[in-house]
Amino acid sequence: MARLLADNIVVSLHDHPVRLPEKAEVELLAWNREARLAYGYAGLSRSGMDAVFDNLGWGACESRAGWKWDDVITDLGMRFCDFAHQDYVIRAESVEDIRRAHAEGRLAVVAGLEGAALIENEVDRIDVLYGLGVRQMGIAFSDSNSLGGGLREKRDGGLTTFGRRAVRRMNQLGMAIDLSHAGDRTALDVIEASDKPVLITHAGARGLWDTPRMKPDEVIRACAQAGGMIGIEAAPHTTVSPEHRRHTIESVMDHFRYCVDLVGIEHVGFGPDTFFGDHMGLHHAMSEKLGVRDAITSGPAFEPVEYVAGLENPGECFPNITRWLVAHGYSDEDIAAVIGGNALRVLEKIW
Repeated sequence: MARLLADNIVVSLHDHPVRLPEKAEVELLAWNREARLAYGYAGLSRSGMDAVFDNLGWGACESRAGWKWDDVITDLGMRFCDFAHQDYVIRAESVEDIRRAHAEGRLAVVAGLEGAALIENEVDRIDVLYGLGVRQMGIAFSDSNSLGGGLREKRDGGLTTFGRRAVRRMNQLGMAIDLSHAGDRTALDVIEASDKPVLITHAGARGLWDTPRMKPDEVIRACAQAGGMIGIEAAPHTTVSPEHRRHTIESVMDHFRYCVDLVGIEHVGFGPDTFFGDHMGLHHAMSEKLGVRDAITSGPAFEPVEYVAGLENPGECFPNITRWLVAHGYSDEDIAAVIGGNALRVLEKIW
């Protein structure tokens, strides 16, 4: 396991590698308002990761819904100020930055955003975000916006005319497009409209667990056929499976195997979507505010957990995923692909 992590480039397509407050349900919103969530550097140094997509500005939350322009720019600046005063993290803006981080034993952080509501109807804001270092952005974060439909909408109207302009601009700039929280119709429209592969950075298979938060086979197939990939996530109570209704690494890997069987191992990776600290406390504090509660709880019955055993935080995920893959007989080549090689291949086409 250690050799595989050391010899290969390891990429998390989606995590939040920050330390949550001890009393997350009580203190989280206040910490977010001032962009005070610090990186878990000690845990990250033991994670085996060479690169992580960190969706900065996931909710400064001065407003009811968060994700406002000023909030996100403040969060971005605070995070990059922190990076500037230590020597472990590289602000990654290219595949070469990721390769350099691996060679130097450092961590490449790719700045991203889970939704595009903050650009409102101003397509040039995508240029501003790119200029500030953002290299990945979701179309919609659960709620619909000026680009298209979110996954919790009962009726998804698809990609808007403005959304098509935004997709074209993101293609031109070299900004990766994420469909994780987009509605199904919008996701298919984006895949069709994009000249470059797109990503589902953190999701699972609805064919295995029927909730809106998971992606249907049609979307996963279309994404793969266009050269993209899906990152399997592990946020509590998302990638549950019929065989493992108590959310652990086993249920997460059920989604991994399902997607590998569906589209091939070359189109699958991991975006665990984890934090350091009380992840369930965060969900209790934020899931309704950010529009993900119903997308998780509206499906089959599952056994509640306090944490996802085996994938508790960004420091634990890839060592345990790699250990699981070795134990289940996957080849070194296939393991290298899913822990980072596939992501690098797709990013080279996007960036």
